[in-house]
Amino acid sequence: MKIYSLCVLLVICAGCAAAQQAPVSVQDEPHHHLVLKNDFVIVMHVVIPAGEATLYHTHSYDRAAIHLTNNRIAIQLPDQPEGEAMPAKVGEISASTRQGAPLTHKVHNTGPGTFEVMDVEFLKRPDHPSTTVAAPVAAENASARIYNWVLAPGASSAMHTHERPYLILAVNTVQLKMTAPDGKSSVHEVKAGDFHWTDSKVTHSLANDGASEGQIVEIELK
Repeated sequence: MKIYSLCVLLVICAGCAAAQQAPVSVQDEPHHHLVLKNDFVIVMHVVIPAGEATLYHTHSYDRAAIHLTNNRIAIQLPDQPEGEAMPAKVGEISASTRQGAPLTHKVHNTGPGTFEVMDVEFLKRPDHPSTTVAAPVAAENASARIYNWVLAPGASSAMHTHERPYLILAVNTVQLKMTAPDGKSSVHEVKAGDFHWTDSKVTHSLANDGASEGQIVEIELK
């Protein structure tokens, strides 16, 4: 009887383990915290403590990622061994275009410290992408262009125009001064991961009104 009970228990546990490996939607993955969803984008703040890993989860759209911390992470695809841990650095930007089937993987933070990244998923790939470019392009995919501003204290970007909806995001703490063509300006203290979505045409320059270097990323839809 005891042997039979043990066998049953092992079968049940094996079934539980298998069930835990079933991929979930990226929005249902516990380390992915939804901070914005509209008709165009899903924005998630991903937070993975050192030593932890996400569940297997699926990305179904073109996407961009902006790293907020320095860590080492390892990626694992279904039915494959975990890959080698690679460095993830503050301010790194990536943009990927979904090719064929959605991407399913899990992410393991091997440390040190908590891994944080802003993940932006683009819900609509344009049939006729805009050819208008607001500034030098740091990265792009089929859905969006990314502009990266690393501003020393007192430095300013050129005046530039966003013709399409865009997301502006802070990589670190900075006193951000935004100036319109008429000279009117506003200053905002922004912290790592702070963002703002704008769906109307905007012309402005960005300046660092603080005492330390700041990095601002703008992600504009095509």
